[in-house]
Amino acid sequence: MKILHTSDWHLGRTLHKVDLHEHQAVFLDWLVDLVEAEQVDVVVIPGDVYDRAVPAVSSVTLLDRALARLADTGATVVLTSGNHDSPERLGFGRSLMRGGIHLLTDVPGIEHPVTVEDEHGEVLFFGLPYLEPDRARTELVAAGEEPLARSHEAVTRAALDRVRERAADHPGARTVVLAHTFVSGGEASDSERDLTVGGVDSVPAGVLGGIDYLALGHLHGCQDLTRSVGAPAWYSGSPLAFSFSERHHRKSVLLVELGAPGTAAQVRRIDTPVPRRLTELRGTLEEILARRDEHAGDWLKAVVTDPARPAHLQEQLREAYPHLLLTEYAPEGREAREGTPVVRREQNPLEVMDEFLAHVTGGAPTEAEHDVLERAYSAVRRQQEAS
Repeated sequence: MKILHTSDWHLGRTLHKVDLHEHQAVFLDWLVDLVEAEQVDVVVIPGDVYDRAVPAVSSVTLLDRALARLADTGATVVLTSGNHDSPERLGFGRSLMRGGIHLLTDVPGIEHPVTVEDEHGEVLFFGLPYLEPDRARTELVAAGEEPLARSHEAVTRAALDRVRERAADHPGARTVVLAHTFVSGGEASDSERDLTVGGVDSVPAGVLGGIDYLALGHLHGCQDLTRSVGAPAWYSGSPLAFSFSERHHRKSVLLVELGAPGTAAQVRRIDTPVPRRLTELRGTLEEILARRDEHAGDWLKAVVTDPARPAHLQEQLREAYPHLLLTEYAPEGREAREGTPVVRREQNPLEVMDEFLAHVTGGAPTEAEHDVLERAYSAVRRQQEAS
């Protein structure tokens, strides 16, 4: 059986205020073509389909179109909700879904796997939506029982106990579990929302063993946790980069081949389309501008290190790099100062302005700059005297 594992689409996301809708549409078109070309049997999507609980209409339309096209390929689609999704909104209409689209977005759904058969028998696909501990600790126990401990480990362990009990009713069946969580040993980036509860944000890897394939969602870097989990376990990662901390990621989807019972799943990474590279350049303004031929088409983060802040810094960078997203001024060779200069009551206001300008730019005001400050101060004084 061929399984395509992809996650963390974050439809509706922006990158430093740049709308990624068109790039996400290109990815989804590419994904449908890949499913057809590889004759994929099942597509699994473990959460964070949307970037926010109340998605924009354009994002809803994009997902609707993608799911319809995936259904037309003949593949079964199994989708769970992540910590960015609203399980109720994402799961709306799940009882009406046809054509192999399965939305497993609530706790009761954990005990109702999607069953797909191949020449080796049944494969059970269990969907664990993001289990928010404050809510899931009561949903995962019977009425009248004490709530579970308030932790990701407790609720995930309880959910997987239900999975294993249900799987035991199908001797010889293979199991695939979709789980949106942070597994210990995974490598995070700064674009993921913190899951910390009670000072702990992760689930111990050992809790997740005994499964034929664990399709993980939440972390945006593609990574293999098979060794720490003790069973085939992967994060597919996000298909696009959502922060400069991900600029070195190799964005991928995973093609998983599940063989006969008792054989290990085979996993192949397939690179996703890169709409535009993310690049961080550090150096003096002159050094950064000298690299425009190589990086003019990139989304850019510029870290400028001139001892004194260059005049018209943003304008010069924007002219050379039309896709500039972020500028940081980090002068080298200057001692770090905490806060702004202290203002003494007896100081001349012009001295205060000169000191502040020097603090901001890293260099003493030029004669022309001082003249501008002096004229501005004189104009304010005249206005005050006139009133």
